[in-house]
Parts: sequence; structure tokens; C-alpha cells
Amino acid sequence: MLGWKPALELGLALALGLVALGSRAAQQAELPRTPPFGLDPWTPPEANDDARADLGRRLFFDPILSLDRSVSCSSCHDPAHGFADDERFSRGVGGERTTRNAPTLWNRAFGTSFFWDGRASTLEEQALFPIENDLEMALPLDTALERLARDDAYRAAFAATYGGPPEHESLARSLAAFVRRQFRGDSPVDRFRAGDAGALTSLEQSGLWIYESRGRCWRCHAGANFSDEDFHATGVGVVDGVAEAGRSAITGASKDRGKFKTPTLRGLAFTAPYLHDGSLATLEEVVEFYRRGGIEHAERDPAMAAIQLRPDDAPKLVAFLEALSREAPQTASGR
Repeated sequence: MLGWKPALELGLALALGLVALGSRAAQQAELPRTPPFGLDPWTPPEANDDARADLGRRLFFDPILSLDRSVSCSSCHDPAHGFADDERFSRGVGGERTTRNAPTLWNRAFGTSFFWDGRASTLEEQALFPIENDLEMALPLDTALERLARDDAYRAAFAATYGGPPEHESLARSLAAFVRRQFRGDSPVDRFRAGDAGALTSLEQSGLWIYESRGRCWRCHAGANFSDEDFHATGVGVVDGVAEAGRSAITGASKDRGKFKTPTLRGLAFTAPYLHDGSLATLEEVVEFYRRGGIEHAERDPAMAAIQLRPDDAPKLVAFLEALSREAPQTASGR
């Protein structure tokens, strides 16, 4: 009989295989209009425009938006890896490396700010940053628009969707519309919370209980998307007791030094490595990091403190996170 860790690894391997298959079909699959069970049913009106979302999908997977046509948005936000990257730092044009780990794009329709430091306030604003970033796609936006305007198919698509040639606003709106349709929900955890007692194993139920009680995970990973959409200093990236600028580089406030965005826990099993610097390779390492209370430094969040866990608690938390990453089996009623 398999122990808890081999069993989880086998289950994750099978699930990753399914996600990889889904990745190959991502450019053709129908884009959902509404969030799945377990998520907030509200989505912005922009997410309901099929033409914009379909155009955004074409752009997302097309390297036409990079300087040498070698990378696309999907190069760093790969559907096979939870719309994230399996490398610590993504590779851009000319082999350049980014300085932060690519976060997942799942459920960003519910975001209130974007990037690890929150520099963008809307998905439209966020969508254009990587195109011009020298470490990513390295293409001036005006050049990108000229390329799209010279392409017969894109010129026709923008005219049909927006009534004119490609522009900064229409490019941003298309990419944002596609990202707003990337949902991850309806997990066994959602079914269990809704009253299906058999949706979780006893190990997963124990992990959920730790998450909701003495694990204190809920203090930051709150709500239906398991993120408070806020910024916290956990000590990630601290060198010799000095934290990175983090959120303070945007706000200018010293109190924000070392703070980074709380990521969603949904789909976490597919998005390794973890944290804004990609420094933790496994969910076990993540649990151990927070069990210790992060890394001590002057700006560390007061919510960060060592968690009293028994030796058998870590696999329970990992099992819960695995369950939160899975999609629940569909029934005849669709749920």
C-alpha cells in the first residue's frame, strides 16, 4: 500500500498529465463566461465579450509580440503549468531572465492589483508591461501595433472587434479579456464545504481543519479565491537581514518594504516553484517555511509567527493543497 507522499505524487503526476493535455488544446477550447462552482459568481462585464477574449487568446499564444518573435505571453504563463512557469525565473528574448517568478493567471478576474508588487491597478494595464520589458518580450508598443496592423488577419480581427486598427487600448483590452476567462475552481474542497462529506479524504479534511484553525493560513489566504489580495512581508528575499523593496518601490512607504502580493492557493500543485523569487521547489518546503514563521527581519508581518505543527500535520496540509488544486468529478447535474 502506498504511503501518503508516494500516493500524492502519483495523483499529482496524473493530474499534471491531464493539465498538459489541456494545454495543447488551450488555443482552441471554449472560454468559460462565468466562474465555476466555489468562486464568486460575479465577473466584470469585459469578460463576457467573446470576440475580445478570442482575439486576446490568439495574441496570448503568438510570438508576434516579442522583438525577435521567439516568445509569447504563454512562454512564461504556460497553461501546462497553471498559467505560470516551471522555472524559477522565466526566459525572455535573447535568453534574458526575469527577476521574479511568473505568477499564475488563474482567477485574475478577481484581482484588485497586479504583479507581485501591485504596480498595475487593472489587467489592461498589466497586459502591456511584459511586451515592452527588456527582460521579457522587449518590443516597443508602437512597433507591436505596427506589426499587428501589417498582418492581414490581425488587422481584420481588430477592425471587426473594435472598428479600427490595433491600438494600445484595444490590444490591452483583448489580452485582459482572455486572462479574465481563466478560472480555477470547483475543487473537492468546494464540494466538501457545500455539504458533500465524501468529497475529501480524512487526510485532506484534517489539512483543511489545520488551514482553518491553528495553521492560521486563512489570515492571508482568505475568501473564495484563497487570497486577501493584499501585501505581506514574510521574509522571502531577505539577505543579511535586509528585505527587498517589494511594495515600497511602488508606494514609497517604508512600512511596505519587503511586502509582496498574496497569491491564490487554487491550482497551487501545478505552479511550482513557489514564492515571488521561486525559491521553494515543493509544497512540503512551502509548509515548512510557514511553519517556521518565514524569515525574521525588521519589516516582517506581525501575522508571521512560528506555527505549532505536529510531525504528521505537514502531509495533511499538503494533501489539502493538492485537493484544492484538483477539479471535482462532474456529476450528471454538472456538479
